[in-house]
Amino acid sequence: MKFDLNENQLLVQKTVRQVVQKEIAPIASETDKTGSFPQENLKKLAAADLFGINIPTQFGGIDADRFSFVLTIEEIARACASTALIFVAHSFVSQGILIAGTDKQKKKFLPLLAKGEKLGAFAVHEPNSGCIHTAIETRATLEGDYYLVNGSKFMVTSGGKADIYLVLVVTDKTKGADGISMFIIEKDAPGFESGNPYNKMGLNGASNSDLFFQDCRVPKQNLLGKEGEGLKILGAIVQSFIMFGASAISLGISESALEASIKYAKERVVLKIPIGSNQAIQFLIAEMAVKIDAARAFLYSAATNKNTEGLDALKVKLFVSEIAVDVTDKALQIHGGHGYCKDFPIERYYRDARGLTLHFNTTELLKANIGKTLVGLQLL
Repeated sequence: MKFDLNENQLLVQKTVRQVVQKEIAPIASETDKTGSFPQENLKKLAAADLFGINIPTQFGGIDADRFSFVLTIEEIARACASTALIFVAHSFVSQGILIAGTDKQKKKFLPLLAKGEKLGAFAVHEPNSGCIHTAIETRATLEGDYYLVNGSKFMVTSGGKADIYLVLVVTDKTKGADGISMFIIEKDAPGFESGNPYNKMGLNGASNSDLFFQDCRVPKQNLLGKEGEGLKILGAIVQSFIMFGASAISLGISESALEASIKYAKERVVLKIPIGSNQAIQFLIAEMAVKIDAARAFLYSAATNKNTEGLDALKVKLFVSEIAVDVTDKALQIHGGHGYCKDFPIERYYRDARGLTLHFNTTELLKANIGKTLVGLQLL
């Protein structure tokens, strides 16, 4: 299934594809095996001005539309899902500052983010809250010209590697959800530390680690928006933008799994016959292709529709991430024992796809929030 792209979108797609296929794809397997943070990949993307894809030109970005952002993430994820995940986390920060930042905050941070001189990440989840944002415990108390932040954050993508973080904290416990705020916290802030990266099943280059705040001094001008607007800002970033990026990662993984499966079905010969001649293999490939077309159509349609609502973003993320798990599972089945070996990329695709059902809200939380929205209840 083909989609009509305008001239700017085609240029973005072509630019990303060239960088990714030349610089990122050849080392994706090594990045996964070593768990090394793909700093060189990020430098290549920054050199192509892609870090500023969603940032206005006045701040050094290229001011592309949301669909171009989706196309960018999709192309990166086809080669390296870890790099794509880091890129989405970075874009979360720039989007948050665009949505809720003051003029001073925009002028200070956005040019650095746009050029890739500073890497962004976000810290929302905590050990005792999971994905339930209203259950966070990290506190911020205003003392003079600074907030003192105390608490911790759990499995932050690019944790310890990023330079600028958007951090969700409690500023007034008595107000519940209305007492939660968001701060811009820089890596060198006094009282801020990061833990060691987790040894994960997949997305190994993304360097997820915990963050710790002990009387961390944050200038009061680093409050994003107003006190109590943290969840409002978070919802605006996630539902209007970042869920589409997360979905694009899953789509890119699925596309690579299908491409590899078709190639393998043509080249793998058993009893002098390519396995693609077997109807069972054909069925699997057909099912994969149809599901990917459906996922792409849903994602592209939602990303380009100006009337897309938050509920649509949740649906897209749920649908595309679950399809990626199914598609990569079928790809592994087509490859048989080879697919189970690390000499082939299929097992990496499978592990990475499975991780995307946990990032940016789990499958279960997405279902719960979609259902709650449809019956008119408050989201988690």
